[in-house]
Amino acid sequence: MTQTYDVNVKDFKPLISPVAIKEVLPIPEDALKTVVEGRCDIENILQKKDDRLLLIVGPCSIHDTDAAIEYAKKLMALRNEVKEKINLIMRVYFEKPRTTVGWKGLINDPFLDSSYNMDEGLKIARSLLIEINSLGLPTATEILDPITPQYIAGLLTWVAIGARTTESQTHREMASGLSMPVGFKNSTDGSLDAAINAMMAAGAPQHFLGIDPNGYSSIVSTTGNPFGHIVLRGGPHPNYDPISIERTQNLLNQKNLMDALMIDCSHDNSGQKHKGQSFVFKSALDQRLDGNTSIIGLMLESNLFEGNQKCSGDCKTLKYGVSVTDECMSWETTKGLINCAYDKL
Repeated sequence: MTQTYDVNVKDFKPLISPVAIKEVLPIPEDALKTVVEGRCDIENILQKKDDRLLLIVGPCSIHDTDAAIEYAKKLMALRNEVKEKINLIMRVYFEKPRTTVGWKGLINDPFLDSSYNMDEGLKIARSLLIEINSLGLPTATEILDPITPQYIAGLLTWVAIGARTTESQTHREMASGLSMPVGFKNSTDGSLDAAINAMMAAGAPQHFLGIDPNGYSSIVSTTGNPFGHIVLRGGPHPNYDPISIERTQNLLNQKNLMDALMIDCSHDNSGQKHKGQSFVFKSALDQRLDGNTSIIGLMLESNLFEGNQKCSGDCKTLKYGVSVTDECMSWETTKGLINCAYDKL
């Protein structure tokens, strides 16, 4: 009989279950405390109960855990220095969306050699999140695969839904059940409609297909996430300017949505150049200092060293602390910007 299913599937490999990985890598008490307090802080910032500036800062993507820990220790020290005015969260991104092909991130291909050892990728990602949270530093990431949250969401303080997936019904449904605040980025064409609609959908109860902690296919029912908000990341034109921000505020008010927005200083707002992030950061900060309380946070792509490099497939040839995806600012530049913002605030 001719087979009509899985015609183009080469292989199936069983994946470790979420409950099994949590038994191997449980959340320590100090890390748990960081997550719970970190989520509460961000919820208060979104509701204007906490007037500190929220900063999501860190590498475009994680490919080297040693470099990530070195960065985390530097960021944690800075977090303590500026905590009265700024709430610093580390960007710890494990999944990267691709327009066509390319390295999809540490979970998908942890050894950057096309071996796609996703069991190890999930373990490495969870282990790293535990270590960073145990330092007292809250973490943030983009959720790309709807299966991923069952493995790592318990260690995350903030989550982004990217420009390519904000329109996806699957991701809106998933966001409705996430346990932390979720930022929805505007579409790559600069449109705000998808992000606005995503906030509304994620704020409502949803019922959809997913997996349970044991990894079994399930009907998932959610209560809705009340802490969805918009992230402006630019499009054909930047959208961090006062006119674009006012337009966003008006749309949010028309829909009776949370008047809180975050500005992504990288991607299309900076022309995808690391040097452009400083200009966006300073402009957004000036608008906040001028009285625009809707700007609750900013995002920076930052690494130990500036720029980026090609992912060659051989980790030994890579420069330490340099991004293998988007261009990043250096640590020195990042620290200078944040200290300057602290002084102004």
